[in-house]
Amino acid sequence: MTHGVRTDTRTTYTDRRGGLRETAARDALLPLRVFLGVTFVYAGLDKLTDSSFMKAAGSGSLGDTMRAVRDSAAIPALVDLALKNPVGFGYAIALGELAVGIGVLVGLFGRLAALGGALISLSLWLTVSWATTPYYYGNDLAYLMAWLPLVLAGTPRFSLDAVLRSRRRRGARDYL
Repeated sequence: MTHGVRTDTRTTYTDRRGGLRETAARDALLPLRVFLGVTFVYAGLDKLTDSSFMKAAGSGSLGDTMRAVRDSAAIPALVDLALKNPVGFGYAIALGELAVGIGVLVGLFGRLAALGGALISLSLWLTVSWATTPYYYGNDLAYLMAWLPLVLAGTPRFSLDAVLRSRRRRGARDYL
């Protein structure tokens, strides 16, 4: 009996998955996802724990901030909406930031969470930081632009979305 000799070489992990460049391309959005997720969780918690922020009036309150930016906002009607109930609006923003941050970090409904983050950043840009000159000093526009790749790509790697997608595929395969 003859024994065959293997002539193939050992394959590394990166070779099996397409190479280092392909791995880097697949994981390129992870640092952005972690940064935005941590930042929005922190921002939400910061607002929820800041007693002066969650007030209709007073130093550091959301109400005073909204009144100060009302005349310079791109869409004053958004500010007027917030001024109808500054405390409720403050809680809505804080809880929205918290939900967006957690959603993006764990990758659950990643595109929807990123869209929420983009909408929060857009609303803040059109109100609070609209009058910032030059425009690139205001960070809300930069956050809006940072959310867009995640709106387009979602959270396909290291996420609950990926786990759920894998289970659906496996379940469909088992069904056939």
